Order: sequence, then structure tokens, then C-alpha cells
Amino acid sequence: MDAQITLRVDGEQRSLTVDTRETLLDVLRERLGVTSPKKGCDHGQCGACTVLLEGRRVTTCLAFAVAHDGAAITTAEGLADGERLHPMQQAFLNHDGFQCGYCTPGQICSAVGMLDEAQAGWPSQVTEDLSGPAELDDAEIRERMTGNLCRCGAYVNIVSAIREAAR
Repeated sequence: MDAQITLRVDGEQRSLTVDTRETLLDVLRERLGVTSPKKGCDHGQCGACTVLLEGRRVTTCLAFAVAHDGAAITTAEGLADGERLHPMQQAFLNHDGFQCGYCTPGQICSAVGMLDEAQAGWPSQVTEDLSGPAELDDAEIRERMTGNLCRCGAYVNIVSAIREAAR
């Protein structure tokens, strides 16, 4: 069965007909040509397909596109302001927070969403003080980013980049 949907992807309104079984990841990559979210595990375990959906981080391989009709989606491509990089993108460059780069768009989107969650006071498993926003030390950042895997093992630099952008 097909359905007509509209998505606002990186600020651009896009309307299309989708099969109701198509994932948001497949629609973004195969139908709309937005290739920054990557297909890694296709099971929601690696985070390579992470985008910001209405400002919250989501693994798009687990989301049906039809369920998000009218939604605003921001990919790693849409974070920059023209030629000016988003502070998280710049921090990843400054700290060499990538090696092969396959997971990087998902890592960056997840990190941006994670910072918003922390600022809103959402605790993690390792948050000690629940009375306000968590202090984003290395342990807190690592815990909050556990859903995003890097096969190259660039975690030390990723954590450093996130710590810089958090400032």
C-alpha cells in the first residue's frame, strides 16, 4: 500500500509517495538522495543512520517514513549554516573525531541531540546529581553516546570533540 507524505529535510519541503513499509532511512537515501545517514546494521544497533527528527535523535532504519508525515528532519548535512560549520562539525574536525568517516554523520547528529537532552536535564545511567543538567565529563559523554558505534575506534577523539562543542 502506498501513501503520500511530506517531509521537511534539512529545511527543504519534500513530498513523495512511499510504500508504507519503507523505512525513513531508505526514503532519505534512495528516494530523496540524502546520503549522510548511512545504512550500517539496519537493526538500530550501530547509530550510523542517526538524524534529528523534530530535534530528537532517531535511528532512521527503525522508523517507518509514513509515520513521520509532516516531520522536520535534520541530517548532518543540514546542521551547517551555509559555509559555516555547526560547532559540533567543527569540533569533530578540530579533534580528528573520525577515521573512515562512515559513522561520522550519525555520531555528529547523535552528539547534537545528546547535548540538548543533557541541557534539558535528562539523566543518563551514570548521572549522579539529578537536580539539574548533568556535568558532561568523559564518562557521561560515553554513556550518552553508547548507541553510536565506530568500527575504527575513534572514541577518544569523538569524546574530546563533544566535550569541546559542549562548552
